[in-house]
Order: sequence, then C-alpha cells, then structure tokens
Amino acid sequence: MAIRNPLQEQLLKAGLVNKNKVDQVARQQQKARDGKPVAKPETEAVNAQKLAAERAERDRTLEAERKTQKHAQELQAQVKQIVDTQRVKPEGDIEYRFSDGTAIKTVLVGPVQRTQLAKGALVIARAGISYALLPRSAADKVRERDASALVLDHGRSAGPAAAAGGSGDDDYYKQFEVPDDLIW
Repeated sequence: MAIRNPLQEQLLKAGLVNKNKVDQVARQQQKARDGKPVAKPETEAVNAQKLAAERAERDRTLEAERKTQKHAQELQAQVKQIVDTQRVKPEGDIEYRFSDGTAIKTVLVGPVQRTQLAKGALVIARAGISYALLPRSAADKVRERDASALVLDHGRSAGPAAAAGGSGDDDYYKQFEVPDDLIW
C-alpha cells in the first residue's frame, strides 16, 4: 500500500475521491520520484558527445602547436650545426662593421675576407651571442631553414631592395663614385 499524504486522507474521508484513485495517484507519484526520466539520458549523451568533440578538437590544436614548436626547434638545431661546421675562422685585424637590427657590430677580418664579404662570397650569420663568417653555400642552407639567422649578405641584399622599387634611387646614386677602400 502506498503512503498517503494528509490531503489525500482528507479527500478520502470527505468522499470526494475513492480509494483506488488515491492509490493510483500515489503509485504515479512514487514512480515519478524513483523512476529515471527518459529525456535526461538523451541530453546527457548529447552533452557528453559535445564535450568529447571539444576535447578532441583541443587535443588536435595542442598537438599541431607541439609539432610546430618541435619543427622550429629542429630547424634551429640544423642552423646551429651548419654554422658550427661551416664557420670560416676570421683572420686579420681589420674591423668590418655591420648593422644587426639597430646596433652596429664589428668583426675582425683580413683583407681577403673583407673583399669576399663585400662581393657576397662570405656572409655574416648570428651564432648564439656572437657572429660567424659563412661561405655562400652554407648561407644558402641557413637561409632555407631560418633567414633571420643571416645578418649580413651582400650577395642577396641588393635583389629584394631593387625589386621593392629602389631602382630609381640606384640610377641617381650611380653618378657618385664610391672608393673601393672606404671603411666606415
């Protein structure tokens, strides 16, 4: 027999409802309390699927970032290895000045290396906190991996500047002769 509340008892005593109707309503209320609603599992399943899809998308994004970082680290390691193995030892006591960003830096070179730097046969690359002289072939390998590692490259610096529209200035400055031995 189902438990009745005081209101049901009063309605039964007053004769407004019969005993079967009260028992039926009590059973329905009991089922509603104890029974599992049908709509909730569907919404929970949908929410679980959405959550799983969001997690999977986040995991894919994080994995792509990790791969990008790992690839960048591999390229930096390759650049460091190329610079370390292909480095040309500076020989001489002539100061060769060049700009690295906003700072002017100096490397000691000999007369032959100074000429090679001016012609673009040698390139200056960043090697940690110092700078290294690299031959043209090694500089091309470094450029493929990380162009920002190259600080001074006279063989390549004229091409992009002229392509950017600086040819009008070049025609004007051709009338001024610059001495070959100019050191600044």
